[in-house]
Amino acid sequence: MRTERNLTRSLDRVFARLDREPERPAHIDVPRMSRHRVVLFTATLAFYLAIVWAVVITSWLVRLDWQVMFFRPYQQWPEIHAFLDYYVVLGQRGPTAVMVAAWLGWRSWRQHTLRPLLTLAASLLLLNITVGAAKIGMGRLGPHYATVIGSNEMGLGGDIFPSGHTANAVVTWGILAYLASSPRARRWLSALSAVTSLGVGLTTVYLGTHWLSDVLLGWAAGLLILLALPWFEPLITRAETVLFDLRDRWRSRRGRTVPAPAAPVTPAPVLLKPRAAAPEPVPAREPVSSARGSRAPIHLAPGPHTARSERTPVTPAGSRRPPHADRVPHADRLPHSDRLPHADRLPRGTAPQARPLTGG
Repeated sequence: MRTERNLTRSLDRVFARLDREPERPAHIDVPRMSRHRVVLFTATLAFYLAIVWAVVITSWLVRLDWQVMFFRPYQQWPEIHAFLDYYVVLGQRGPTAVMVAAWLGWRSWRQHTLRPLLTLAASLLLLNITVGAAKIGMGRLGPHYATVIGSNEMGLGGDIFPSGHTANAVVTWGILAYLASSPRARRWLSALSAVTSLGVGLTTVYLGTHWLSDVLLGWAAGLLILLALPWFEPLITRAETVLFDLRDRWRSRRGRTVPAPAAPVTPAPVLLKPRAAAPEPVPAREPVSSARGSRAPIHLAPGPHTARSERTPVTPAGSRRPPHADRVPHADRLPHSDRLPHADRLPRGTAPQARPLTGG
């Protein structure tokens, strides 16, 4: 779990650095297939075919190969043998690819683009296809496995023609010159890669693992790949776009993408119902005074059932009507129909007996 978290954090940092779309710096130009480059490619291809033809027909070049082999340079200069054993590593595919990929990876990090790494990958792929196919197709044996003196040793199942160390040195170190950011750096790096690749090739001749013609053909094979790289620039750009798209999809699966704004929702039409007639206002009752509201309820004892005409009127709670007095003032002056019932029968100073409200 901890290893997966560390790997996820490392990928997040790399993608955070490459978060925006790849924008090459303005001072770095992409090499194009110019007329000068086409001339160099044609001349190198002619040199490549001439070397193959000279070996196939067993010309003077094959006789030179045998003379150098019998000279045995590793016996003539044994003091440099230990140094050249380490120097030849500059032509081995694994170590050189790791070193150059580390440098180009740092450049990709700084320039916010995957083009340097993709260019290296494309060149190594072309190298494996072209040089590998030539090795298997011609099947030449090396000096240590030669059978007939003076023969070209072609078609016997070998795999040393052209020299893979030399071609790999040309492509691996020449890609630094191809991706240089200025013409001056490109010239210096081109010269350095040429010297390094030729030194690796001559080292293989010194150690007796390759013929001299193998080195010449390997140098031409590597140079052809570097000269043909501008034709593959559109494919490299397309691969870069695809990788960034895959990066975005991987981020979206992990939920790291910013959510898109939601589409506005149009409200559904609301059908308006006809308004009902407003109810008539109910007259509000006046609040009961605190003295009357705080009075405890009176529990009345039940009494005998009386008729409605014999009941004593009771004042409702909260009414503005004062409680019944013993007699209404000037009741004798009112008409008989307006007098209160039994008002003249109540003695002065006594309150009417309360009866429970029943029936009605």
